[in-house]
Amino acid sequence: MAMKMKGPGIFLAQFTTPEPPRNNIDNFSTWAADLGFKGLQVPSWDPNMVDLNKAAESKTYCEEYLGKLKEKGLELTDLYGLQGQMIAIHPAMEILFENFHPKGLKGYALVEWAQTELKKIIKASVNLGTRGIPVLSGGLAWNLVYPWPQRPAGIIETAYKELAKRWRPVLDEAWEKGLTINYELHPGCDLFDGATYDMFLEYVDNHPAACINYDPSHFVLMQLDLYEFIKVYADRIKGFHVKDGEFVSTAKQGVYSGMQPWPKRAGRFRTVGDGQVDFKRVFTLLTEAGFDNWAVLEWEDPVRSPDQAAKIAVEFIKNHMIDVAEYAFDNFLDSGADEAANKRILGITE
Repeated sequence: MAMKMKGPGIFLAQFTTPEPPRNNIDNFSTWAADLGFKGLQVPSWDPNMVDLNKAAESKTYCEEYLGKLKEKGLELTDLYGLQGQMIAIHPAMEILFENFHPKGLKGYALVEWAQTELKKIIKASVNLGTRGIPVLSGGLAWNLVYPWPQRPAGIIETAYKELAKRWRPVLDEAWEKGLTINYELHPGCDLFDGATYDMFLEYVDNHPAACINYDPSHFVLMQLDLYEFIKVYADRIKGFHVKDGEFVSTAKQGVYSGMQPWPKRAGRFRTVGDGQVDFKRVFTLLTEAGFDNWAVLEWEDPVRSPDQAAKIAVEFIKNHMIDVAEYAFDNFLDSGADEAANKRILGITE
């Protein structure tokens, strides 16, 4: 039987630690391989995990990088491009993102830095042989998500036109190099659900490189139909974060969760199996849609430890992977097409 989806993979970002065993790519890859992971999604901005400049310029560096992973039974799933968030930041939010980029950058200088970084990731991805780049879109209009005070006419359209303008050269270069840009639809970004993604697609002329990194946990927190979403956007889903979530409304909290910290929010992320996502259904729908990329664990659980979450997730993902059926279960009854016999069965006489 053919296995179309690959896994289990793990996104390294939230698991990294200042000390071993997860402080650099060599130690981290040993830790992940020992647990049973098969793929690593690497944070492109972390020099302890990958030298992005070398990866963009040196095929030798990339061959050696991949070779070291292969020795441990691992593959690179892709490079995550968090730098995409900085391609569009409302001025009021710039100070909150200062730890994500070189100091002193503001306005269009920050936009140009983000575009340059993303183009480096494209070059590195080509050298490393990966197929897409998961990103966050950034956001100029997220502070306008609730229409109070009344939004000025045309302001949303202006925001999405500008977002499309900033991403267009990145999308063009990615597509030229045979890659997709996989937007993780994420609150805090202007691409956070299907409707906002559709608006963006309109302004980038349905660009073939503008795809999706599917993460069901965000849809639980936003109360979006995460299963129908797969059916609607099947052709655009090129990445998959295996992350659970739960939403438990109370007399005091709904989807906005009352400004509470993560452990006390009505909507919060959980370790796979601890939340409300029906992963049997998700894996089935993605398999039926022909998804053939990696199932990658992302951990952001305020309750369960990362070490325990990783151990649980390895087996969880393995147990949900689907070997695609190569033939129908009732093929043994198939006697082949016989037009005359079909007519007799239907009572058709000539």
